[in-house]
Amino acid sequence: MRNYEFTIIFDSNEENTKKGLSLVEGLFKDANVEIIKKDDMDIKMFAYEIKKQDKGHYFYYELSADPASIVGFEQKFLLENSILKFLFIAK
Repeated sequence: MRNYEFTIIFDSNEENTKKGLSLVEGLFKDANVEIIKKDDMDIKMFAYEIKKQDKGHYFYYELSADPASIVGFEQKFLLENSILKFLFIAK
């Protein structure tokens, strides 16, 4: 297991945020990822448009996960419309 910092930006629509958040946390639970810390950073304006959106809902996580599972998450997150951007960083 390795420690990661994970930041994700959802569509600012509350319904899309809830849908995306349940998807992300469901995937983490299925892969036995330990969520050490979760921080709701609220809705923020972007410096430039991302997928035709000018603002997004930010969430920050500290995780403990198997490195092989991270690649699988990235592939699934790219297909989800409610997720605008995401970033995994190894600590």
